[in-house]
This record gives sequence, structure tokens and C-alpha cells, in this order.
Amino acid sequence: MATNDNCSSSRTDLLDKKIPRPRSLVLHSYFRSSCAWRVRIALESKGLKYTYREVNIREDIPEGKQQHTDEFRALNPLSQVPVLQVYESGELVANLTQSMAIMEYIDESFSGVNLLPKDLLQRAQCRALCQLIVSGIQPIQNLGTLNKLEPDQRQEWARYFINKGFEALERMLSDRVFVTGCCISEQVTLADFCLVPQVYNARRFGVDMSRFPKIVAVDAHLATLEAFIRAHPSRQPDCPESFRKV
Repeated sequence: MATNDNCSSSRTDLLDKKIPRPRSLVLHSYFRSSCAWRVRIALESKGLKYTYREVNIREDIPEGKQQHTDEFRALNPLSQVPVLQVYESGELVANLTQSMAIMEYIDESFSGVNLLPKDLLQRAQCRALCQLIVSGIQPIQNLGTLNKLEPDQRQEWARYFINKGFEALERMLSDRVFVTGCCISEQVTLADFCLVPQVYNARRFGVDMSRFPKIVAVDAHLATLEAFIRAHPSRQPDCPESFRKV
């Protein structure tokens, strides 16, 4: 099974604290979760090693619903992925939740490329794009929301809200993206990490992406970058063979 060289699969107990590295990270993830995906991109962009632990969040199969177990709720009472566990000298010091908070922790705690622009105005613009996606689009079309609808309503619902959000996002992106290939500047930022999983979802739900040339241009460029390739759902240990890229 194809895996990411920067992560290792582990099936030990969720609360196991015996990880023998001075400072180590454990990511509780589901391969196709948008929120976990963007965190994986952040980890890969910083070149960080981490342990990958599968949490099967599907509600329609017997081996799913792992986010609702007592063990996982001890990590995140909201029963959502991702959770990033931070260990120091083998001792658990934090269970971090919410992808934006996790990504900013990664950016501020580890050396390497900056994931937020240094310019304060660009930093605010970056966060605005992130929030448009993570608050204004993704939660309205995620699995938990769609499961509350009748099956024949789900695709139309998801397309409507993705289109609405992408119409705003397309207007907010500068024409410079056709040159830079990134949302804010020539360097990837958290906004790019949020965009890629949402484009994947848009295509999955049959959104006509020809209406959004700027978004398509950014996504196409980012798909060529190593960190984005390594973080892709098809590269994760829990990805079914039918989803894997050849």
C-alpha cells in the first residue's frame, strides 16, 4: 500500500503516550477529510515527520464511526478530525483540534517556509480566503451536513453552496494568480492549503469548474508541488485501493 514517506501508520491505542522522540507529532486523520487534508499539506510544506493514525469517519459502514468512540472523544469532544497530538520527550502535551488553529501552530512552532505572508495586509487577506472556505463553504457540504438530507438532495445542495462560495472566491483572487499560481503571492500559504481540498470536493459533486478560471489555475499549479502531492488522499495509508492514483 502506498504511503507518505513523512508519515507512518500506527494502530496502537489512541491515548498511547510512548512515542520515543524528543518532539513528535501524531495526526489523527481520515484520508478524504478536507480539514485533515489541509493540515497534511501544512506538515508536508514544513518537511515535518509525523505518525498517521486512521480515524474512519464514514457513517454507512460497520468499521466507520470511529470518531464517536470514547477514546476519540477524549481527544476531541466534537468528534471531528483532524487532531494533532504533540509529544515532548515522549509525554503528551496537547491534543490540538480545528485545522486553522493546527496549521497556525505548525507555522509558528517549526522552522522552514512561512505559511502566512509576512506583510500584515496580505496576512489578513490570506486569512479571509481561508475563512471563506473553511467557514463559508466546507461545513455546509461536509459529510455531517449531507447526512441530514435525503440522498437525492445531497449533490444539488453541495453544488449550490460550493458555487456560491466559489463565485466570491473567484472575485477575491487577483489576476496575478495566472502568473504566480498561488492565492496570495508567489509563495504557498494557508489559503492554498484550504483551496485544494475544496476544489477536489467541487469536482466530486459535479461543479462546473470552467466558471472559475482563477481557482482552476491555482489548483493546477499546486498539484505539481511535492508537498501537495504527498498530502493527497490517494497517498494516505487508509486510502482504499480504488481511490489510489496509478
